Amino acid sequence: MIPLRAAIPHTLGMAQDSRRIEPRTLKGFRDYLPQAAIAREWLTERACSVYRSYGFSPIDTPALEYEEILAGKGGQETEKQMFRFEDPGGRRVALRFDLTVPLARFVAQYANELGLPFKRYHIATVWRGEKPQKGRFREFVQCDFDTIGTESACADIESGLVIVDLMLALGFERFTVHVNDRRVLAGLLELLGLEQRTAPILRALDKLDKAGPRAVAAEMVSAGGASEAQAAQVLALAAVEGTNEEVVRALEGLVGANETGGAGAAALGAFDAAVTAAGAPAGAFRLRPSLARGLDYYTGVVFETILDELPSIGSVCGGGRYDDLAQLFTGQRLPGVGASLGVDRLLAAMEELGQMGATRSTAPVFMPFFAAERLCDYLRLAALLRRGGIAVELYPEPRKLGAQLRYADRRGFALALILGDEEWAAGECQIKDLATGESTVTPLESPAGGLVVAVERALRAREGRNRK
Repeated sequence: MIPLRAAIPHTLGMAQDSRRIEPRTLKGFRDYLPQAAIAREWLTERACSVYRSYGFSPIDTPALEYEEILAGKGGQETEKQMFRFEDPGGRRVALRFDLTVPLARFVAQYANELGLPFKRYHIATVWRGEKPQKGRFREFVQCDFDTIGTESACADIESGLVIVDLMLALGFERFTVHVNDRRVLAGLLELLGLEQRTAPILRALDKLDKAGPRAVAAEMVSAGGASEAQAAQVLALAAVEGTNEEVVRALEGLVGANETGGAGAAALGAFDAAVTAAGAPAGAFRLRPSLARGLDYYTGVVFETILDELPSIGSVCGGGRYDDLAQLFTGQRLPGVGASLGVDRLLAAMEELGQMGATRSTAPVFMPFFAAERLCDYLRLAALLRRGGIAVELYPEPRKLGAQLRYADRRGFALALILGDEEWAAGECQIKDLATGESTVTPLESPAGGLVVAVERALRAREGRNRK
């Protein structure tokens, strides 16, 4: 019989080489190496913990929706950015561009089963064909929370408090949650006779930070149908600054005569008083009349969260109230409010600010493998540690200690458990702190818990040093 290797013509291998495909990723998309993937998992786990502390429940929806479900729900800009195509069944479908529109469809479809009000969180990938830039990708993860089925200001206030708790849980202390109420802007447009031009004017205003007042005014005139004087009045309201109390008083003077605008200004005043009473950190919330948010479906309070140390990266957590979105799918009134944590943008910020850990391992403890004849002993000891709640990685083959420790150093382990022939014979283990190089020796078995207790103690000591 001819060996299989010998039966393969050499020319076949050459042909395969000539057809080799260059490994690469699409523009605006990215791969996650272990260090970034571990950080992303850590971030989303922290977010889930915060959401659950407020009583939010998890859901999931398909990445693909019928095109008609998504089309026209986020505004002209989002409409242009949607990835859409015809599937093999001839149906027009699209990839979701956010998690809010699918939520509106989801709640309209299952409202009777869910019960109202309904509090949900959803962590999933979304797609937008926008221009890639710093902290902005075409495929990214959103980490949303929403309360559906109530118009209560309590849900608005709680949404703001969730954002603050999220940022603190993720280790950010210097941030500002910008807050506005769409009714303030809507009220001004009613006073100016521009209520039929709300969407294009607010889309223009949303570009104020990037484009500047002159360009925004020009767009309000050209795309929004406003006069130059009307555009100037919108920008005058947007320019209102001061303490939160001063902003509320100024808005009451500017739009208080209008029912819609007055309701928005009053709601902002009540919001500020409530988050203060709830113990929000001083300065965490800033009332900002220029904040519009680009999506068309917002109707009330809106949020954007800026990192004080890295404002150029944009909002890392934004959202607001949308009372009419679900009416596109049902006659039942299903008002909602919530926000979305920008996971990928936050990861980019953490990397730039040096807040992303260097570890590439999900286990804090590394166990070198010395002698092949001791394999069962190593496996038994690793299993003992795991049953004690300690994650440990056993190196898969016996090699020199230096080579294995270099591997451990690259992977970012906290501790290494050194068990050579001498240690096995003495019934002891050397616990080595890979950051300091310091070692302690502990018995493998003892009435006090032996190795598991000693490793736990070493990990706590390391965590204490890191906090300092």
